[in-house]
Amino acid sequence: MKEISVVPIVEGHGEQLAVRKLLTRIWTELLGGDYIEVLQPIRGKRNKLVQEEELRKAIGHARNKLLVSSRQGMILLLLDADKDPPCELAPKLLELARKHWSDVDVACVLPKPEYETWLVAGADTLDKYLDLEEGKIPDDPETTGYASGWIKRHIRSAKYSKTVDQPRMTAAMDLVGCRTRSPSFDKLCRELEKWRQRPE
Repeated sequence: MKEISVVPIVEGHGEQLAVRKLLTRIWTELLGGDYIEVLQPIRGKRNKLVQEEELRKAIGHARNKLLVSSRQGMILLLLDADKDPPCELAPKLLELARKHWSDVDVACVLPKPEYETWLVAGADTLDKYLDLEEGKIPDDPETTGYASGWIKRHIRSAKYSKTVDQPRMTAAMDLVGCRTRSPSFDKLCRELEKWRQRPE
């Protein structure tokens, strides 16, 4: 039986509520894993988490949570890329994390440019929440600007709410379509896949 524990570090209330469902679905539905324990996410402000001292504290806190788990696992740093190129910021954050905490596995995934990009990329199954007849799903949502604007234009409810809509759309989004359209989502899948393929 393949099991894993993950401690996510996130920046927003929406991600904090959605990340358990996101990781559980990837692990079981896409990767065929048996069980993933997603521990209580640690939330902080992005502009602070990209700074060395705040990152050190967050990783240390996550490490303590992971140590009391009965399963092996990793810390997942999940922050919006915003205007930073993920290929530059992610290695920098990993280097800072490993500088202080070399005894734990840390993965860094930066949705480009934001978490909502993944919802747009997986919108094929979100017609309950999004009016897809008025606009085709972008083939490359990572290069079309901030996806939250696209969602706001197509949301069926009166107003887009990160804390309400992110979790429920995460639970229904098309994972395969999202992985096809979003390289940053594929990166998250590959990070989990590394653990899935480790020997027992």
